Amino acid sequence: MGRLDTKVGLITGAGSGIGFETAMLFAKEGAKVVACDVNANALTKAVEKINKAYPDSAIAVTVDVSNEMQVKAAFDEGERVFGKINVVFNNAGIMHGSDDNASSLTPENIWDLTFNINVKGVWWGCKYGIPALRRAGGGSIINTASFVALLGAATPQLAYTASKGAVLAMTRELSVIHARENIRFNALCPGPIRTPLLMDFLNTDEKKERRLVHNPMGRFGEAIEQAYAVVYLASNESTYVTGTEFLVDGGLTAAYVTPTGPTTSNSVHTNFSGV
Repeated sequence: MGRLDTKVGLITGAGSGIGFETAMLFAKEGAKVVACDVNANALTKAVEKINKAYPDSAIAVTVDVSNEMQVKAAFDEGERVFGKINVVFNNAGIMHGSDDNASSLTPENIWDLTFNINVKGVWWGCKYGIPALRRAGGGSIINTASFVALLGAATPQLAYTASKGAVLAMTRELSVIHARENIRFNALCPGPIRTPLLMDFLNTDEKKERRLVHNPMGRFGEAIEQAYAVVYLASNESTYVTGTEFLVDGGLTAAYVTPTGPTTSNSVHTNFSGV
């Protein structure tokens, strides 16, 4: 038996990166998947790959998560096709290439866009996920936050960092409210991951190095390493886990609970500058 046998998961941002790897792994572990993404072409290709490997495991629903009615329609379609939804992975997000610091951000075209997708999109996923999980008798909602919600990032990306802090706070609040309904909420907090989203943002070797210099493992994580964490949080193995910031960051956050920070082969860093 698979770890997710009999479960149905709705995954946003499933067209690529962490979302795609998670959707594929869900299917491998026995789940049915409602795969959602704003990029219809990427989503179609992703679902074709999933169904080729695990026939009739996934459906594609094109969704802009900043649009409440489209999110609602995705849940309606998932329940119509598969009869229920047990797991929600609110993973879709944006990291705008022009994100910057407080003095240079243009709110209307970066701040609002980032919050509409990264925060409202998660909110809509929770708003319609909670009643769906109630109808299924409970389940798990996983929201993608980030290590920057805990540490910040010296590469200026204020809108992104603030949005992920909001996701983490929202997740904690909902975990308390719904704990006795058998509905669990956890925030996945990836470290720097080799996904198209991050690689497009870190578009120079210098920017990539700044993200790696403090990481104890000295490398970018892979999307599949996040997917395994999501499977755990979605499965019955984690039924007493709720309200967490579930860090999968190569030790990056742990390095900054010490007074001196991590030691690398060529230097000792005493603060978070440069990441």
